[in-house]
Amino acid sequence: MLTLFTGKGNKDCSGVSRRDFLQIGSLGVGTLTLANMLELQAHARSATSSATSNNNFIRDKAVVVLYLSGGASHIETFNPNMDAPSPYRSVTDDVKTSLPGVAFGGTFPRLAKWAHKMAIVRSFSHPIGGHEQAHLHVLSGGTDQKGTGKEGYAMGSVYARLRGASHPDSGLPTNMLLTHQEIDGQYIKEIKRVIKGTRPGTLGPNYAPFNHHEDAGNTSSNSKRRSKSKSNNSQGKAPNSMAADMELNIEQNRFDDRRGLLQKLDRLRRDIESKGNLQSADKYQQQAFELVMGKASKAFDVNAENPQLIKKYDTSDIMIGKKLFRPSNLGKQFLMTRRLIEAGAGFITIHSAGWDMHADGNNPPMVKGMNMLGTSMDRAVSTFLQDIKDRGLSDKVLLVITGDFGRTPKLNNKGGRDHWANLGPLAFAGGGLNMGQVIGKSDRNNGFPATEPITPQMMMTTIMQTLFDPGILRLQSGLPSEFVKLVADQKPIKELI
Repeated sequence: MLTLFTGKGNKDCSGVSRRDFLQIGSLGVGTLTLANMLELQAHARSATSSATSNNNFIRDKAVVVLYLSGGASHIETFNPNMDAPSPYRSVTDDVKTSLPGVAFGGTFPRLAKWAHKMAIVRSFSHPIGGHEQAHLHVLSGGTDQKGTGKEGYAMGSVYARLRGASHPDSGLPTNMLLTHQEIDGQYIKEIKRVIKGTRPGTLGPNYAPFNHHEDAGNTSSNSKRRSKSKSNNSQGKAPNSMAADMELNIEQNRFDDRRGLLQKLDRLRRDIESKGNLQSADKYQQQAFELVMGKASKAFDVNAENPQLIKKYDTSDIMIGKKLFRPSNLGKQFLMTRRLIEAGAGFITIHSAGWDMHADGNNPPMVKGMNMLGTSMDRAVSTFLQDIKDRGLSDKVLLVITGDFGRTPKLNNKGGRDHWANLGPLAFAGGGLNMGQVIGKSDRNNGFPATEPITPQMMMTTIMQTLFDPGILRLQSGLPSEFVKLVADQKPIKELI
């Protein structure tokens, strides 16, 4: 018997502890509770869409959504508007890009060199100016029209519903959310909001994202503050998130250290493989084994990468926060994302918190905030784009950069910008779409679209038509018509397709 979780944990109504969720009994013939879950997911899919066994409408593509949680400024990111009079232009200056006549905000010198491989939307707009409602609206691609949480479903959940909730070979969840344990109060709020935004809605929990929630590790804060923050247990982790169930949460007195634990698991794996114990196991038992101990779990181990590449991705020298600070891990999240895509994940949302730059008691002003988060994003995203190019994945992987909304064209009297849904940041890279262009225009004061507004629904349809072939999908029977319409019958961003 191998149990990856120890301790009492909370019992459900059947007396099963969540910490015993991933329990592998006698691997040759025993039952895996994780295998049962994978099998149930498969049966749930086949029961509702038995006719989709011919899945040639699925393209060999993956989508990565970098979600700038809190509402990143469209001005200091992709539309610095330096020809406009003050105060309608970037306070971080601008930087020329590889697209003639196009500039990015001044904290993006590396990303500016990739502009010819990107598509920048300068007329992205929706009507919702509250954080929680905007998260629900944008991350659902507008299917939650008012952001109430009473309708619609996240884009990643729609993908999982059509693609399948787990990879057929490795068992790796196809829809994933990468978050980090925060210590600053404002950042903690953002985790809760993004989890709500990525909810599956009426699709059900089988299609919720796998939330890989990483430990904060060492920060610049003192240990007492860290302990207080961790003991709060309000990091926004979803109650039924698989993230907690995937951690190797072993009491220290059970093993000398985690390296020793990994060595034991590695020896167990070699022993099982040498004896052929899994040959008699069914498909779902083998998937479960691979998910816990095989290539799927190894996808999370970025330390297996070349040290030089790890160094290029590293953003930990940049401290982020307002009252409490921690090292930025955005680069690590992007490196993990590339590994997860190669292991079978198809829709990954990366949560980047802290973009709510009001310059108030909980949030930094624009210049300070952009020097933290903009600089971190610049390094992480540019390294990711180079990495996937080097690995021949640029046409396979579509990167989408957006957030809940933009910021006011005018600074407030403290040097911050406030909520502004009339314009917001939206950028694309890769995916085999038409890159090297600016789509749409803002008015002179960077406050409203001067051309046709690009909506969250158009963004979602563009993403779905990248992932699925709409012509073939229309011919499928057994799929609810609402999903076919989302992919095939709605209006995409025509300049991209």
